[in-house]
Amino acid sequence: MLLSFENVSLSYPPDHAVLEDVSFHIDEGAFYFLTGQSGAGKSSLLRLIYQAERPTSGRVYLFGELLNSSDRQKQAALRQKLGIVFQDFRLIPYLTAHENVALPLRLQEADEAYITKHVQELLDWVGVGARGSAYPDELSGGEQQRVAIARSVVSKPRLLLADEPTGNVDEETAMKLFHLFDELNKMGTSVILATHQTPLVEKFKKPALHLVRGRISP
Repeated sequence: MLLSFENVSLSYPPDHAVLEDVSFHIDEGAFYFLTGQSGAGKSSLLRLIYQAERPTSGRVYLFGELLNSSDRQKQAALRQKLGIVFQDFRLIPYLTAHENVALPLRLQEADEAYITKHVQELLDWVGVGARGSAYPDELSGGEQQRVAIARSVVSKPRLLLADEPTGNVDEETAMKLFHLFDELNKMGTSVILATHQTPLVEKFKKPALHLVRGRISP
């Protein structure tokens, strides 16, 4: 089992419930959309998976491990198996596109020859191979998102989480990005993609978890 939520709730003081009694299971290799209106709890659910939040009640299992644990070493090991794409890109402004994508590998002290080759291959694959020397403020929104996607998968994660990755681009670019995520899934990476763009979701015919006011809707 890749991911399991068991009766998970998340609340903020004094009594603001964000998620309520959420339960679902996702198998290895799956591609799921996470849908719902703004404020439905999509980002909060993803934050529970990458351990930026802890559930108020219930249990979250990732790769067979209970995430409620306070073992920081275990938490760090699990995070290394995740790739995360944020809506606001979060590229480092003083690094080029190539350097942004290379950063996770450099932090892992990978061989520089491997980094150079692998990063260029990824930039080519996401369609910005000629923009490796550009800084984030020199890239369009779609180009920045493609660089962010390349950075998120450069370490070959088992699970890719994408939080509204098409929210800042036009529909044509959004469709191209959706195709990139689909190709990643076909190459073996599990994907959970949060979006409110229902028409695009319907075109891809993937299973979806639909949140309504913090609850999974049938």
